[in-house]
Amino acid sequence: MTWRTGHIEPFWQTNHRELAYRRGKYNNPSDLELWKKLGFKLNDAGGDVYDMKNVMPDWANKFFTLFKGNNVGISFFRMNTGDILPAHRDTYEVYRKINNIADSSTINRVIIFLEDWCPGHIFEIAETPITNWKAGDYVLWNYNTEHMAANIGLEPRYTMQITFTDV
Repeated sequence: MTWRTGHIEPFWQTNHRELAYRRGKYNNPSDLELWKKLGFKLNDAGGDVYDMKNVMPDWANKFFTLFKGNNVGISFFRMNTGDILPAHRDTYEVYRKINNIADSSTINRVIIFLEDWCPGHIFEIAETPITNWKAGDYVLWNYNTEHMAANIGLEPRYTMQITFTDV
């Protein structure tokens, strides 16, 4: 399996909107350099994050148990109008360091859409566009699957990211 989709019943209401998001920093300089050469005008990471550097609210604890795996980490993301993250493969640099993981091939990532799709919200994985999602729909992929995201719509785009290992 390179990637697959699924659905979980939402349990979070709109609590994710109230988190103290901060502007993220994209951590792969070679991707940033390539995107700049291609003409992208990027502001940091293409979105705002509330991650494990913050205390997770009690209502978020259920996210840690949704998928079977070890070394589970979660982050909330908000993409505002104009935020983009061009096609890339995640490096998991911080995650691997925190969890002392040498073999990246054991890493999986899940994006859960926290709200229904709105026009201009974009997600693509392995050259396959995903649109018209409902809150609770998710995409799960293995460590090096190429993907991208953008918000060229009028409403913020909220997702939950879960990272875990098979072993």
